[in-house]
Amino acid sequence: MDNLIEIKNLHATIDGKEILKGINLSVKPGEVHAIMGPNGSGKSTLSNVLVGHPAYTVTEGEIIYKGQDLLALSPEERSHAGIFLSFQYPVEIAGVSMTNFMRAAINAKREAQGLPAMSAGDFLKLMRDKRALVNLDSKLANRSVNEGFSGGEKKRNEIFQMAMLEPTLSILDETDSGLDIDALRIVAEGVNKLKRPDTSTLVITHYQRLLDYIKPDIVHVLYNGRIVKTAGPELALELEERGYDWIKNPQAE
Repeated sequence: MDNLIEIKNLHATIDGKEILKGINLSVKPGEVHAIMGPNGSGKSTLSNVLVGHPAYTVTEGEIIYKGQDLLALSPEERSHAGIFLSFQYPVEIAGVSMTNFMRAAINAKREAQGLPAMSAGDFLKLMRDKRALVNLDSKLANRSVNEGFSGGEKKRNEIFQMAMLEPTLSILDETDSGLDIDALRIVAEGVNKLKRPDTSTLVITHYQRLLDYIKPDIVHVLYNGRIVKTAGPELALELEERGYDWIKNPQAE
């Protein structure tokens, strides 16, 4: 099976400081990969580089996504090609309603694919169906994007947007951050319902508890800008029990 995305020897900097120091990672369609690691390891940098955040500079390496050079694409083109990032800290957009925001996003993607704009009726039906996946209150859809939302509502809203856009590669950057157990379960259930054989997910997290709900096929440990260990789901349990010191100082074993 061909890889959906393949990252080879990826190096990246921000403000002249090297953060990623040779990432190698391959993800096949249908797979869920978890990326774990201590603070400052480069996890969020990796997610930002994948979506084309302009503050980051790739200095070496390549990313092949669906057979094409991802680094040659603008952030908008990457989104239209099916890459989605759920932010660790979703921002508020005052004065822009969720309904208008999502309709603009969907129709921009359809235009890039050579499809006509979605009718108002079809769009509202789609919103109703996808809201139900994450128990998103219908009243929130009429408010400005994330404005006045609780932490849990913001994260549910991120997964709702993911459901609406139907990405091929979803990157969840510490989606569990700040969630209580009920919100965590609802968000995770939404992610699981969206899983298909042709889509993949990268779950970036500090904690095993999210992986109790979103079951990874493969777990990677990112430390000091490199993936230093890869194994099955049992690795996340070991990290929960032992922390990261044994990864940082393997000679201490």
